[in-house]
Amino acid sequence: MKTMLKFSAALLAATAMSACADSGGEDEAAPVCDRECLIGLAASYVAGLESNNAGTVAFSDEVRIVENLQRINAGEGLWAEITGAGTNFSVVVPDEVKQTVGWIGMVEREGEPTVVALRLKLDPAGSIVEAEHLFAAVNTESPFGGPSPLGNLQTPRAGLLAVVPEADRKSEAELIALGATYYDALDDNDGSLMPFAPDCQRHENGIETAGPGESQGNFGNSEHPVARDCAGQLTSNTMAYITTIDNRRVFAADPVTGLVMGLSHFRHPMDFEPYPVTAMDGTVTMRSADEGMFADLGPFDLPAAHIFKVGADGLVHEIEAMGFTTDYNAPTGWEE
Repeated sequence: MKTMLKFSAALLAATAMSACADSGGEDEAAPVCDRECLIGLAASYVAGLESNNAGTVAFSDEVRIVENLQRINAGEGLWAEITGAGTNFSVVVPDEVKQTVGWIGMVEREGEPTVVALRLKLDPAGSIVEAEHLFAAVNTESPFGGPSPLGNLQTPRAGLLAVVPEADRKSEAELIALGATYYDALDDNDGSLMPFAPDCQRHENGIETAGPGESQGNFGNSEHPVARDCAGQLTSNTMAYITTIDNRRVFAADPVTGLVMGLSHFRHPMDFEPYPVTAMDGTVTMRSADEGMFADLGPFDLPAAHIFKVGADGLVHEIEAMGFTTDYNAPTGWEE
């Protein structure tokens, strides 16, 4: 199999549950499921999805499962629709403190390459009490005319998987707080609100939408392009069309790798007044809802998942994101 997430579902499920049980032994302060247990849990869950077998997963009797905003039962949705394993692209964010784990990776759904984000939450007994799936088909061609997004979804960027030296690690709480600043930076159009590194690079569904150099996703025009770096792009005000960011949940952080994962729900009524965007050369242009890239867009929502990599310097170097478009003002699926 291609990666650790391609191991036998049964073997991984047994290993993960054994680790959960062992970690709850003599030390009552130890988590029910430690870091390695959570990583194994994600692996066994993905293997169960790929084998169309929800029976390999230890669900709580109280479990709630939401997939692309819809409440489903175990065995439905991706369990029935996945037709094969994906690529070697796999990023796991285990959180011992919150007893949760997040994952972004690739599968084959109905014969098409598909990026998936998962959130799994354990109850005190070590069973999954909440499961959340987001998925989106991956375009084989870039909408911006660059390389195929699939090229960025073969293996994770090395920086995402690098271990942070122990002396330079931030705590789980510090990482959670840092991850939340991304949504503030977007909401306020202020790139200084998150500590972006100069080399920060953001991928969305495999498309490079921010980064140094000639990144894809230039939201300005060819004559007066806006900044491409993560901080400068936001500060240019080019993202002001994002009206509301609901259901923000920065739910998992791993001090060992410096990874933080969050989920959110972007809402775009597309009825905004013209707003100014400052290009790299200082030129200010006005952007309107009925012009340019917005001309053919009606109101829509974008539920999304983001993984942020915080390096030893405390700065965000990589962002891996995925999302899908849906009806405007759609419910989140978690309403009672």
